[in-house]
Amino acid sequence: MKRFRLSILSCAILFAGVAQAEIYKRVDAEGRVTYSSAPIKGGKKLQLEPLPTLAAQPVPPKASNNNSDFRVDGSTQSKRDDTRRKILEDELATEQKALEEARAKLKDAQDTPEVFKNADGKVFRNVPKYEKNVSDAQKEVTAHENNVKALKSEISHLK
Repeated sequence: MKRFRLSILSCAILFAGVAQAEIYKRVDAEGRVTYSSAPIKGGKKLQLEPLPTLAAQPVPPKASNNNSDFRVDGSTQSKRDDTRRKILEDELATEQKALEEARAKLKDAQDTPEVFKNADGKVFRNVPKYEKNVSDAQKEVTAHENNVKALKSEISHLK
């Protein structure tokens, strides 16, 4: 097998010089540069140095990808599970606090009508702005409720 690889590598190195193509360059009246591997009208052949080549390094054999070789002992897994539970519980507490703040913001948005005064000093309700504020606050509450629900579900699936 090694001889086969070596012969393939030798052939590739031998024919590398043959594979080098001629390159032509042309600059038109507007200054646009065109490169081509075939001769073009008004183009000049470029004299390029050959690129340096290196021999391929042998590839070390890959480690076994058999999952049965990978085992975690029970105490290590237990510590990982405890850490995961702690992280999820901390996130749940943070998310519940954010949910309460979002609910307070929603109540404030619902209780505070948007108003504006015209040039005469008359006060009018700005219903579209009020509805947008309430809608945005409701979306925030819904997002936090969904996050709390997902975190509780994730915690319930732990051992």
